[in-house]
Amino acid sequence: MTEKKGLTHIYYGNSKGKTTCCVGLSVRASGAGKKVLFIQFMKTGKSNEVRALEQLPGIEVLEAPRMKKFSFNMSEKEIEEMREANDQKFAEAAEKARGGFDLFVMDEALNAIQKRFLDEGLLLAFLDGKPDGLEVVMTGRHPDDPLLERADYVTEFRKVKHPYDKGILARKGIEF
Repeated sequence: MTEKKGLTHIYYGNSKGKTTCCVGLSVRASGAGKKVLFIQFMKTGKSNEVRALEQLPGIEVLEAPRMKKFSFNMSEKEIEEMREANDQKFAEAAEKARGGFDLFVMDEALNAIQKRFLDEGLLLAFLDGKPDGLEVVMTGRHPDDPLLERADYVTEFRKVKHPYDKGILARKGIEF
């Protein structure tokens, strides 16, 4: 029974490792012969982890609308345009995920909701009607209570120490 039951995961917090975790789970699922649908919200370009995932069997990566600037530099009109584009891409991804995938990863979906770039109601409706065998993963910083209530796994990542605190910027192949 547990093999067929798709569960819902939330990996959240203010620390490094959330994307790495869901990429690792995607690699594991690919190695087990499972079909994976992976989408990243709120990214500025194709990340190195996505480049690697695209080379693995059974993994399909969808490109969400790309950020052209940081959210704090966006006007209300730009935020609304980003939300409309993300809502449309999410609807496409959700429909695709219902079509025979085993794992659906939505990296940074929680941040997209928090920044008003994705309608939380769309995600909640999807979770309420998802296929029984579909495993769903969401990452980000601050999940709302309705999402936490629907999750089976909730893991908080907490920063204790980070090189950025010493002025060391993100390094290619390590942080991105």
